[in-house]
Amino acid sequence: MFYVASALLVDLRLSYSSHSAVISAFGREFAKTGRLDSKYHRWLIDAQDLRNIGDYGVGSQVPKEYAETVCDWAVQFTNAAEAFLQSRR
Repeated sequence: MFYVASALLVDLRLSYSSHSAVISAFGREFAKTGRLDSKYHRWLIDAQDLRNIGDYGVGSQVPKEYAETVCDWAVQFTNAAEAFLQSRR
């Protein structure tokens, strides 16, 4: 979802390198403006939190059902991004 969000921002001629900057800009440019449903911003934030647990959480694991949910979100997020980009062409 991070790379999809980054691509959406690039389409607006905006580019950021850090996860936090992309998430923040996505919220500002897509969720707050109504370009995309604000749930996608929430999903992006939650997915990043789970990624941090999975990558850096000492002794912590992301439960399988959470990982599966995030995978479902990623599909929906990507589909919404595709539809948004198609509508701009």
